[in-house]
Amino acid sequence: MKLAIFDLDGTLIDSLADIAEATNYAMRELGLPEHHLSKFNYFVGDGLVKLIQRALPEDSQDKFDKALELYNYYYNNNYTVKTYVYEGIREMLNTLKKHDVMLAVASNKTHEFTTNIIHHYFGDELFSAVFGKSDGRPTKPDPAIVNAVIDKLGADRNSTFMIGDTSIDINTGKNAGIETIGCLWGFRTLDELVTAGADHIADKPSDIVKFVL
Repeated sequence: MKLAIFDLDGTLIDSLADIAEATNYAMRELGLPEHHLSKFNYFVGDGLVKLIQRALPEDSQDKFDKALELYNYYYNNNYTVKTYVYEGIREMLNTLKKHDVMLAVASNKTHEFTTNIIHHYFGDELFSAVFGKSDGRPTKPDPAIVNAVIDKLGADRNSTFMIGDTSIDINTGKNAGIETIGCLWGFRTLDELVTAGADHIADKPSDIVKFVL
């Protein structure tokens, strides 16, 4: 049975505005400069720790713990305000499911937020495994999270795909020894995905179906 492992932010959902709002709330509360939405395309992708570090000025890194606390408080209460599922994603997922492809999520977002968001937007029946960042497991592009998904589902590595919108996702798939699909509707560019060596490039969600099937 085939397995399609999806990144979350920038692949299944456009969450950038809510992430930006939560980050800027933390900056504002600390009396620090806020950031334009366009900056967050490259602030995100490596997990929450890196996001906060990048948002904080170099001379204010000592405020990291408080900024993280403020971010989590705001995001926990507002993570569905502006976030939406990309057009065509639900149809693509349902098509793969109907063809007996197992679906999973592997995100650098904290595990709690990852599971809450998947539950809110997709319910609990669509994905066979949902993994976010957890203590003791390194973030992508380390392949640990992909390996954990494969082990949990007993999947064949030769029939598994890593699907995402950044070089982080592509490198994760390569590090895990699985096929990769880069998505152009997310937060990064075609050049980044091609340079990272994506096996396939999806212009739209329906392209994923033909690559996987």
